[in-house]
Order: sequence, then structure tokens, then C-alpha cells
Amino acid sequence: MKSKIQEYQKRNINNMSKKVLLIIAISISVVACNKTAEVKEAKEFKTAYVDTSELMKEYTEAKDLEAKYKAQSEEKGRLLDAEIKRFKQDAANFQSQAQANGQEWAQKRGAELQKREQQLGYAQQALAQQLQQQSGVEMDSLVIGVKKFIKEYGKEKGYSYIYGTGDAASILYAEDKYNITKEIIKALNEKYSASSKSEAKAEEKK
Repeated sequence: MKSKIQEYQKRNINNMSKKVLLIIAISISVVACNKTAEVKEAKEFKTAYVDTSELMKEYTEAKDLEAKYKAQSEEKGRLLDAEIKRFKQDAANFQSQAQANGQEWAQKRGAELQKREQQLGYAQQALAQQLQQQSGVEMDSLVIGVKKFIKEYGKEKGYSYIYGTGDAASILYAEDKYNITKEIIKALNEKYSASSKSEAKAEEKK
């Protein structure tokens, strides 16, 4: 009788041991699966950043836009500079002619010069505002285009995140290996170059 009880207890212990081992095995496999999933997820996670200040300095379209408005400013500024030069000459002559021509002439001529000076000041302000507004519209359009390009580039290359740094930096530190600024600049310049060539060909056909 005693041996049967012992045998029964022994069998129960073996069964429990098998169950415990099975539970442990399942637990380990679940943990292993989770670890594998974590590793896989970590491998699939892809991030990078772009130095926006460098991007705008090296992007050909941005440089062309800057050169365009610099040329316009110089061209329109030359006409204004000629008017300013004539005004300064007339103002210098006024001082030497005032005594010879009398007080009445001096007052009248002085008022005319003062009015011309104000008009030249307004013309300078108007020119600066006009160029600023025009360039601002084109620059805003360019920035929107760059953001759209980076978004499409990120999707194509499988990035989870692409951060921006520069004057309004959102990243305080990042390793250089995550810097894709040069890649973006190269891709943008290639796209802009191809677009410019297509436009040039279209103009030639016209």
C-alpha cells in the first residue's frame, strides 16, 4: 500500500515537473519572440537629420534666387543712385549760390531740394519693399517645395523620422552618421538641374 502511494506521488511529481518545464519553455519562447520583435523593430527604425542652414546655402535654386534679386537690386539701384548723385550735386551748388541769388531764391530752392530728398527716401524704401516682397513670395514657394521633397525622399528611402537643424534647431546633438544633408542637397540639385534643362528645351521649341 505504501509503495503504491509513493509511486502515485512520484508520478504526480513527474507530471508537475513536466508541466513546470513546459510553462518555462513557453515563457522563454514568448520572451525570445518579444526580444526578436524588439530587435527587428529597432533594425527597421531609421532616422536622420538635415542641416537646413547648410541646405539653403548649397541648394542651387536658392543661390540662383538670391543672385536674381541681387542683380535686380543693383540694376534698379543704379538708376536711383544716379538721381541721388544729381541731388547731392544740386545741394552742394545750392550752398554756394544761395548768397548770390538772395534769400527768396534760397528759400524756394531749399524747399525744392527738401522735397526731392524726401522723394528719394520714399523711392529707396519702396524699392527695398518691392524686392523684399517679391523675393519673399518666391522663397516661401521654394521652402515649401524643399519640405515636400524631403518628405517624399524620406518615404522613398524608408526613414521613420527626418529632423531639421539650423537657425531654429530641434536637435541639440546627433551623431554625424545620421546627417543626410549632403544627400538631400545632391538630390535637390539634380532635380533642379533636370527641371532647368527641360524648361530651356521647351523655350527653344517655342
